[in-house]
Amino acid sequence: MTGGRRKIGFALAVVVVLSSFGYLVYGGIGENLVFFHTPGELLAKGAQAYDRPYRLGGQVVPGTMTWNAEAVDLRFTMQDVDGQIVVHSTKAPPAMFREGQGVVVEGKLNRDGVFEASTVMVKHSNEYRPPADGHPKPEDTYRSLIRES
Repeated sequence: MTGGRRKIGFALAVVVVLSSFGYLVYGGIGENLVFFHTPGELLAKGAQAYDRPYRLGGQVVPGTMTWNAEAVDLRFTMQDVDGQIVVHSTKAPPAMFREGQGVVVEGKLNRDGVFEASTVMVKHSNEYRPPADGHPKPEDTYRSLIRES
């Protein structure tokens, strides 16, 4: 009988492992994955997009960034191929933030069409490369952001 109990225990363990894996693949992971919408996708939702939390990803449009360090007020326009959205944040931009850069913001779209961001993140590669000769140092770039107020 010990051999029979072992087979049943092994079969039960296999069923539990396969069930857990199936749940993760078809249910659990899908609910916990965090994607971002593009400005065009968010604008396509129309009035349904207002006052709901979203993660939005796109490029900072060159020439649209304003940063007031004293008031801690950041504004810029984010775009993709299908649309543009004005983004406002009352937090300091990340050190690597610059125009033309890919960014991801979290927040809500107000009824006036401005995306109020609670978080601003810079999209970048995971490979570190020191700045090439002649490029400004990161700390100098950050100082220039503070001076532009």
